[in-house]
Amino acid sequence: MSLSPQPVPSLRSVAVLLGHLTLVGLVLLLLWDVVPARFPAHAHQALSALPLALIAVACFLHRLAARPRLSELARTGLLAAAFLFWSANQWWPDLAQATLFNDLAVALFVLDVWLTIRERAAPVASASLAAEAVDLSRCQSGR
Repeated sequence: MSLSPQPVPSLRSVAVLLGHLTLVGLVLLLLWDVVPARFPAHAHQALSALPLALIAVACFLHRLAARPRLSELARTGLLAAAFLFWSANQWWPDLAQATLFNDLAVALFVLDVWLTIRERAAPVASASLAAEAVDLSRCQSGR
């Protein structure tokens, strides 16, 4: 079920803006790696968490702008949640729940990749089974 056939340009624009801000954040993060003394103490936590959180929101808004089916939106939500848990782990590394945040991020990323593999393997498996059925019918008919 699709929410609507027409994309929502304003959501897409916000997603693109957040994507650009994410890239700026990545530049700052990598600059921290080169010259950490130029940044305030504990800046790395924010510099590593912010791009993850921003790309999570950008990803979700981008998908939402396309008016996806509910199942597609749920998958995007799963991926966005993985990024948000990873971001939380970066932002609060000393929090008692940091390991839980990290483990949830890992679990959600792995689940997303597994669902993608399963999705893409299904048409291949169906085609392969159809080809095997044709071969089997040829063998049975003596051709």
